[in-house]
Amino acid sequence: MIATHSTRETEVVVIGGGPAGSTVSTLLAQHGRKVELFEREKFPRFHIGESLIPETYWVFQRLNMLDKMKKSAFVKKFSVQFVSASGRESAPFYFHDNKPHECSQTWQVIRSEFDMMMLDNAREHGVTVHQPARVQEVLFEGDKAVGVVVWNEKGQREEVRSKVVVDASGQSTMLQNRFKLRLWDPVLNKGAIWTYWRNAYRDTGKDEGATLVVQTTNKQGWWWYIPQHDDTISVGVVAPFDYLFKGRGGHQKVYDEEVEACPAIKKRVAMGTQATGYYATKDYSYRSKEVAGDGWVLIGDAFGFLDPLYSSGVLLALKSGEMAADAIDDGFRNGDVSAAQLGQWGPTFNKGVDRMRRLVCEYYDGFSFGRFVKTFPQLKGTVTDLLIGDLFTDRVDEVWEPLESLKPADKAPIPAWSAGPPSETPDKVNELFLPADARN
Repeated sequence: MIATHSTRETEVVVIGGGPAGSTVSTLLAQHGRKVELFEREKFPRFHIGESLIPETYWVFQRLNMLDKMKKSAFVKKFSVQFVSASGRESAPFYFHDNKPHECSQTWQVIRSEFDMMMLDNAREHGVTVHQPARVQEVLFEGDKAVGVVVWNEKGQREEVRSKVVVDASGQSTMLQNRFKLRLWDPVLNKGAIWTYWRNAYRDTGKDEGATLVVQTTNKQGWWWYIPQHDDTISVGVVAPFDYLFKGRGGHQKVYDEEVEACPAIKKRVAMGTQATGYYATKDYSYRSKEVAGDGWVLIGDAFGFLDPLYSSGVLLALKSGEMAADAIDDGFRNGDVSAAQLGQWGPTFNKGVDRMRRLVCEYYDGFSFGRFVKTFPQLKGTVTDLLIGDLFTDRVDEVWEPLESLKPADKAPIPAWSAGPPSETPDKVNELFLPADARN
């Protein structure tokens, strides 16, 4: 046992103060639960994952975050648009056309600001936030989690006992690693290189905040183009890890080569100036075999990470935090913090993740939104539902059979998640390389 400075008790310990951790903490505090959150970094801090999708609205509503988002400087996002490898632009998918409600407008966020807002909101709801404070160990009695050992913000080691431990530690995935629960995605082993441009091209009016998804001309990957409120555009390329990072030189060389090869991106950034250095990350998709055990729960990236193609990351963080909070509160009411109780939301959540994963894999496999909508115009609304993040309803499954009908008969099915490792060892995946001028 690690020697500790002190021992105390709370009801719930949350490891990590990102969107998942702040969501589960806030909702549990609303239920009157005593929650202590430990975040290892001092906010604000840089993070990628800047484009939200509309279904985040409903969680923001529960968190009392909607007014704060509406009053923020974040760029309003009304649509997503796709550009093919040949440069052909799809019609924008306007979310409001499909769902005429204010929930169909969302935001492009700078994560250092957004995550700070979310964590401050948790504080306002009564969550005790410790920052910077590093959890060193999750304590167990038998198979049940009973607290943590933490190096707190005062530089002291202490033991904090709790009835439930929520692992929202992000891609460090404390408990997933401890129990060897990780399932790798055999298809989505991508990497990304990006930077920020100032005064690059922006659409105007309703389209000013649109996310642009541009297929690379060689069809190896895609570009994101995300306008932000500090006069910058986030512009990044995503492609197979080996293609981007092996044998091609440094990040700048690869990025510049990819810009040069993609006219749709080149013409947009040509009028701007680069505002930061280059960033790179290894975005291996994974998820856990389990969402919970006795006394513990995994949420956000601590549960799983999915390719960022459709900007689902923050939504999945918020939804997992919301679903876990409801299960935890029900468990407290019933005196039950077993794996079955704390993980009862898992099947529904995993089914939603599977729907988004399939849409991502279909894109990499050559799926054309334009062709699909032209062939099945009656399903444009359902496809748009998937793009806005309406993932947790069986209704949207009506798109899959028509989608399959457009494929060659001999097309192989999409492989399932795998227990086997990707080409990189676990301690090297999802490593974020930041330039010296990383934005705060």
